[in-house]
Amino acid sequence: MMVDTKEVLDPKDIQTALGIGRRQTYELLESPPFHVLKIGRLYKIPKKSFYNWLNGEQGE
Repeated sequence: MMVDTKEVLDPKDIQTALGIGRRQTYELLESPPFHVLKIGRLYKIPKKSFYNWLNGEQGE
């Protein structure tokens, strides 16, 4: 049994979780409703921030 210990998600994780395409994922990350870190060309999304938004919770 594999345990997911990742604290930071990448765009592919967001794409899979939302069931959207690659283009829609990057459009979402350009003006996200959750916290996103952009390091050079890489996007990193704190797991807690994303799932709080997905569950309709306020804040991070």
